[in-house]
Amino acid sequence: MPLYEHVFLARQDLAQAQVDALAENATKIITDNGGTVAKTETWGLRSLAYRIAKNRKAHYVMLDIDAPAAALAELERQTGINEDVIRFMTIRVDEHETGPSAMMRRSERDRERGPRDRGDRGDRPDRGDRPDRAERAPREEMEA
Repeated sequence: MPLYEHVFLARQDLAQAQVDALAENATKIITDNGGTVAKTETWGLRSLAYRIAKNRKAHYVMLDIDAPAAALAELERQTGINEDVIRFMTIRVDEHETGPSAMMRRSERDRERGPRDRGDRGDRPDRGDRPDRAERAPREEMEA
């Protein structure tokens, strides 16, 4: 059977439990039509690049699917009808990624870095230790 990645964006005003119910509903549609869902990832509430149907944010969910084309057509039909889903996209892939997806690896990396860490800058001198700038005299000495 062909392999697919299905990503959908749910409205921002939904609770996480409702988003999980949408993912379970998609999984049920696939399994009822003879396919399997290998992995489900919830990427969380993220900002959109532009407003879609008055939403500035959306809940992102990705499903790795192994299913026949008829099962996927039914999933896309029902996803298009659902008013809680504002966008969806399904692509065919040669193989599923092992481990977390790129979006999950990115969020883990961001959590490890912390809020103000901008990478490794240990070799850069502090602002006061810059040899290329001349020492400034205090204001009192300049006025005298």
